[in-house]
Amino acid sequence: MPSTKNRPFSIGGVSIAPGERQTVDLEMGKLYTHTELNMPVQVIHGRQKGPVLLVSAAIHGDELNGVEIIRRLLQVKSLKRLKGTLVAVPIVNLYGFIHQSRYLPDRRDLNRSFPGSPKGSLAGRMAHFFLQEVASLCTHGIDLHTGAINRSNLPQIRANLDDPATLAMAEAFGAPVMMNMPLRDGSLRAAAVENNMPVLLYEAGEALRFDEMSIRAGVRGILNVMKSLGMITDQRRKKPTQTPVIARNTSWVRASQSGIFRSLVQDGDRVQKGQTLMGVVSDPFGEDQAEIIAPFNGLIIGQMKSPLVHEGEALFHLARFARTDLAEARVGDFADAIQTDEQLPYDQDSIPDFP
Repeated sequence: MPSTKNRPFSIGGVSIAPGERQTVDLEMGKLYTHTELNMPVQVIHGRQKGPVLLVSAAIHGDELNGVEIIRRLLQVKSLKRLKGTLVAVPIVNLYGFIHQSRYLPDRRDLNRSFPGSPKGSLAGRMAHFFLQEVASLCTHGIDLHTGAINRSNLPQIRANLDDPATLAMAEAFGAPVMMNMPLRDGSLRAAAVENNMPVLLYEAGEALRFDEMSIRAGVRGILNVMKSLGMITDQRRKKPTQTPVIARNTSWVRASQSGIFRSLVQDGDRVQKGQTLMGVVSDPFGEDQAEIIAPFNGLIIGQMKSPLVHEGEALFHLARFARTDLAEARVGDFADAIQTDEQLPYDQDSIPDFP
């Protein structure tokens, strides 16, 4: 019978023995102040063999929800009995995180720079480093994101749902909405798929803001995936799970004129073609006003948060479903479950209540 005991895990020249938990600072280079720049990676290496799960955040430096998700995830007590290995990287884009910016100092998007090159631009070098030194060591991945500045996202999973292994992870995660998204050239997800590594992209909330529901949903979703992979077990009373709904396609509704924008709906609301007034854009006097009417039946999965918009600016992200009513119900059930979940396995005393 083959042994189930794990072997030491090596990252950044550091060997981590089975049953150990260690933070490793990967040397990224230096700032122009001659200050060393290190990428902190925490590895929890189980005593028994199992999957190697990468959980990464802040690949866009201003997307902060994922940083808090990973902080809470690492407090979960059941990780002490982990099978396999958890590789947690809360801040991938260190430059952007320091400056509260989506981009790197060279104005490039790190998540459009994979697989990168050791002799390329700063973005290309960072992408190559992360892919070779971290991601290549893992068998599965979950990459945590938010909407851009002034844009919110309903908690959602974006992934290649045509791949059975990825679909199984997505269903286990339990976000209310899943989207079968094509791979973007230069993204971490695309580079990982090239290496036969199933990856989920979790989108929730907006940049430079913490959103409590999105954070709780992210922690719970990652734990659900770890349970499905056999990395952890759950001794708590299990509640019936609901299958997430899959969006058929999505589209942005844009502003027909510049002006002051007022939204009349929330993320997760159901809209009906031609009947639902989603918002208005007007001049400061309210004399020139354009109503925003739903162009098709769908569910709002993201929207503009700034009241100042230009003509052509994206205002509402709508998703189509075979049954929009079922999608709306799933989102409502999901929000209720997250808000009332008293069994989330971390210290609730340190976490604020919903407003």
